[in-house]
Amino acid sequence: MKKSNTQWREQLSPEQFRVLREHGTERPFTGEYNNEWRPGAYYCAGCNAHLFDSETKFDAGCGWPSFYAQAAGNNVAYREDISHGMRRTEIYCAHCEGHLGHVFPDGPEPTGQRYCLNSVALVFKAQE
Repeated sequence: MKKSNTQWREQLSPEQFRVLREHGTERPFTGEYNNEWRPGAYYCAGCNAHLFDSETKFDAGCGWPSFYAQAAGNNVAYREDISHGMRRTEIYCAHCEGHLGHVFPDGPEPTGQRYCLNSVALVFKAQE
């Protein structure tokens, strides 16, 4: 899914553009989904790809929505991020290449992973 920056700016809010297209990060404890605990699913705000399910969400205490596993499929992709003097694994949408957050090896079982997401990179759809 290739779009110009102009097309992305027309589709996304300024904060979504900053996070998804410029690899920004929202401030901790400010995202609308940090304290969302209803059953449902989380989708990419850029292209609507299904990324995470509420069954794998947990309170990591870090200030961002956290999950221990991605949803079925290959909608989340990974790449090395060495910005800010750190070595991390960035997670991004495999379809639109929107920056979602990072994954860390300090999550709960069964995966031991903590997918740490920016709320503005997501759209939550509550289960009916």
